[in-house]
Amino acid sequence: MIIEPRMRGFICLTAHPKGAEQNVKNQIEYIKSKGAIAGAKKVLVIGASTGFGLASRITSAFGSDAATIGVFFEKPPVEGKTASPGWYNSAAFEAEAHKAGLYAKSINGDAFSNEIKRETLDLIKADLGQVDLVIYSLASPVRTNPNTGVTHRSVLKPIGQTFTNKTVDFHTGNVTEVSIAPANEEDIENTVAVMGGEDWAMWIDALKNENLLAEGAATVAYSYIGPALTEAVYRKGTIGRAKDHLEATAFTITDNLKSIGGKAYVSVNKALVTQASSAIPVIPLYISLLYKIMKEEGIHEGCIEQIQRLFQDRLYNGSEVPVDEKGRIRIDDWEMRDDVQAKVAELWKEATTETLPAIGDLAGYRNDFLNLFGFEFDGVDYKAEANEVVNIDSIK
Repeated sequence: MIIEPRMRGFICLTAHPKGAEQNVKNQIEYIKSKGAIAGAKKVLVIGASTGFGLASRITSAFGSDAATIGVFFEKPPVEGKTASPGWYNSAAFEAEAHKAGLYAKSINGDAFSNEIKRETLDLIKADLGQVDLVIYSLASPVRTNPNTGVTHRSVLKPIGQTFTNKTVDFHTGNVTEVSIAPANEEDIENTVAVMGGEDWAMWIDALKNENLLAEGAATVAYSYIGPALTEAVYRKGTIGRAKDHLEATAFTITDNLKSIGGKAYVSVNKALVTQASSAIPVIPLYISLLYKIMKEEGIHEGCIEQIQRLFQDRLYNGSEVPVDEKGRIRIDDWEMRDDVQAKVAELWKEATTETLPAIGDLAGYRNDFLNLFGFEFDGVDYKAEANEVVNIDSIK
């Protein structure tokens, strides 16, 4: 079939297998170009199919020759209907890893469930024995707690008072004002239950209890802080409470791993275009201004550049892992530079539907958004028919 992007709001309903393959190959080539990383050799990535999780899997495999197991929850293709983009990304990753002689297997299912945890533990036990790095990169809006059976849904809301600010519809370029009503206690609790650290700790407990973590094993979860512009709706809102919980959980996990000399880290990463961030009011406008500035300064990074720098310069730099006063790895350091944020704040005041094409990088934002679904990659003939039915080698 000829596959074109079909949009519904902040979601693209189609994905392109050849474009996803090109996306993965581009990231692999970037990692190879940067040289070897003295990193982990057996890696579990929970949330491995898109964004930072996919970049972590690619960096581990092609930067450190690591064996990788990826866990994700993606929609497989059926004839006449494309898979979700993460399915195609994972199929391409496995194919490239196997070509390079690397171990790579994947598990598709709800990572919050006990069943998928069990399947993953059994696979590690059978094939790898132990893992020495666990990446936790889940970005689901819904979680059913496997112990209580309660389904929690996260919300993006401010706490205490209504939030009003500018936002942009990145499809049309229209800059408008948006207001978001404040959260109640139930909203906060549900968001923490979905996006906090409880499930991360459950994964590490399960791995440790079955002796599947190697001596000195590390685990890393991803977070975001962002600027003063977005903090009322993000870092000081419901999601911020969940991120606070995630970051506190790193200390709990580190205590739990002392017996094997292990450690848990939270890496605070840069604002990037993801399916999740595209749905957050204010963020698309902030990112389009930020990208313009960071590209002009020569310090712009996508997922793969961020994770390569995280692994090379922070996690596996041959000495202590540098952290901030709250114990977090700060790979958002270039985004949060004073000069960069001062420029964003100035441009924010000027941002209107009319001025944004000149002062922002909305075209770059749109391109990155389409890239998420395998569209707009050089070297892919989008007018040609593509086979939508692509299998992942290790998933039967």
